Amino acid sequence: MTTTRGNAAAHPPSPGGAEPSAHPHAAHAAGDPHARGDAGAPPARPAARGVQTVKFSFYRVRDELRAAPAGERAALGRDLRAALERSAGRMLTRVYSTVGTRRDADFLVWQVHDELDVVMDWHAELLAGPLGWALERPYSYLSMTMRSQYANALHEGAESRDRLRTDGGDKRYLFVYPMAKTRAWYTLPADERQRIMNEHIAIGHRYHGIKINTTYSYGLDDQEFVVAFEGDDPGEFLALVRELRDSESSSFTLFDTPMFTCRRMDGESLLRHVGLSPARDRA
Repeated sequence: MTTTRGNAAAHPPSPGGAEPSAHPHAAHAAGDPHARGDAGAPPARPAARGVQTVKFSFYRVRDELRAAPAGERAALGRDLRAALERSAGRMLTRVYSTVGTRRDADFLVWQVHDELDVVMDWHAELLAGPLGWALERPYSYLSMTMRSQYANALHEGAESRDRLRTDGGDKRYLFVYPMAKTRAWYTLPADERQRIMNEHIAIGHRYHGIKINTTYSYGLDDQEFVVAFEGDDPGEFLALVRELRDSESSSFTLFDTPMFTCRRMDGESLLRHVGLSPARDRA
């Protein structure tokens, strides 16, 4: 499921945001006897496939830069603001501070585009520029949107979404974590997994202030999912996760850490929060 109650985008889809073309092998499937069931039976529904590239990059300002003169820090702050503006011009981009919530990361850049190359090229430019030495990237997660395989009776159309929604995007906080299921989960029959997920979905439905964005990483990165919850109240999110721990689905979680509590900010506010704004702005 890409989203349940909510969005992951404050802006319309980025340039190149047209719906992806059909899978390159789709045209041959109809004529391939191995792609069909019994003779005369209709072809099976195509498996869900990834649509939008989603990138979560957590950065930390190096200690050497924190000890640098104010003018040098401010110059690199301007470089960071320009880099974020270039990202926003090419793709959906949102930034969050993690200062005060984690010791190993200062901010998150969340990017979405239909083409992986666009995301990769922006990161290559960042590394090649003045910020390449100034920022560490302790955590980096790659995923894609994809249609969910589970029915969701509480949110009409949720299971058919394969793109991040473009409505909303006004929540103060984002709660992010990578996740993987145990191998035992994938050996369960499909109807048994649906039964277990029905409880999971029902619990989430009770927390109306929390919006979930689920993206998928199978074969792309170490985790299987990256889950990003939007909300205004960290206490409500804590209650949601606590209740989910009692659900049957929790017993099939292999890992769901590290967890990040992120505060949404505009570019100028972010620079002040991480100590890269001009000295007069920090007075």
